[in-house]
Amino acid sequence: MKSAYRIIEGQGQRAKLPLEIHHEKQPMKKSRARKPTMRKSGQIRIIGGMWKSRLLRFSEVADLRPSPDAVRETLFNWLPHNLNGKSCLDLFAGSGSFGFEAASRGASKVVMVESNSTAVSKLRSNREILQAENVVEIIPLTVDKFLHKPKHSFDIVFLDPPFSSQVIESTCRNLADKDQVPENQGSNGFLCPDALVYIESLWNDYPLPIPPSWHIIRQKRCGMVKSTLIQT
Repeated sequence: MKSAYRIIEGQGQRAKLPLEIHHEKQPMKKSRARKPTMRKSGQIRIIGGMWKSRLLRFSEVADLRPSPDAVRETLFNWLPHNLNGKSCLDLFAGSGSFGFEAASRGASKVVMVESNSTAVSKLRSNREILQAENVVEIIPLTVDKFLHKPKHSFDIVFLDPPFSSQVIESTCRNLADKDQVPENQGSNGFLCPDALVYIESLWNDYPLPIPPSWHIIRQKRCGMVKSTLIQT
């Protein structure tokens, strides 16, 4: 590449100095940022199984806090990939995000327990939309009342109470009560042998108030939420 010079004369001398060449900067093209895909408020998405990607609306009532997709995906990665033949109990069901996800992945029976009448109405509506009446049973009771009227034993229990309720200890105690044995079932109350219990709590709830015979097998923090899977 050739260089450009300019000649300067003075006092009987000549000097050859390089020219300063200014190149115009080309304006940078602005990259078009992709807008993130956002779901509308009041919706949950089923993330796996036969209803994968289906969006369901839920009622926005006080203390109803559906688990984010990432949290539910973590949980169902921990569980067996195929839930065929499994019986699941969704306590404090709220939006039904755990129960409908389990039904989508092949659970043979899902019982949802929810006391808020507005939330119950929406659960029934979503059950009808999914045509899941033969799989999903919705119990409009408080969890405490339900756990004093045993009907079934369950392989998997989802326990996701409002963070402000302070009911994890009493709920676990009632679940573990072996005196509450459903008729004609050789089981440990509400829990089948080797049942799994999932608890969602605040990350700083430590230690979890669970029965001494239960063992934590998986645990993960996601933001302010702590996910815990327990072998009973």
